[in-house]
Amino acid sequence: MKRFYLIGFGALLGFDTLAQICFKFAGMHALPLQANLTWLLRLFSEPWVYGAIAGYIGAFFTWMSLLKHAPIGPAFAASHLEVVSGLLLSVPIFGEHISLAQGAGAVLIVAGIVCLARSESDADTPPAAA
Repeated sequence: MKRFYLIGFGALLGFDTLAQICFKFAGMHALPLQANLTWLLRLFSEPWVYGAIAGYIGAFFTWMSLLKHAPIGPAFAASHLEVVSGLLLSVPIFGEHISLAQGAGAVLIVAGIVCLARSESDADTPPAAA
């Protein structure tokens, strides 16, 4: 079952991260923002929009498969790791810088997921015989 979780959450992280990175690229190519049909057609001519859609579709089906087996608390928390992966990938891809607050937030996100996962595994472990 651990292999299932590792592969499943790895795939979920990959799909979610793909969607976030593609949305960033799509947003960069969609400027200037205009509320008209020309802008909408220009937006949908960008391949990044379709990468984002593919990422979200992949994430949806992966998430539905994981929910059949994974405990909801740690699973829901782990499903938000794309915040951390997107932050880390934004440095080499977009040349962005990570502030101290962003770094601390990423550490807290990962720490929270670890705490939830450990508490769930502790709850599954039978008590030791006296």
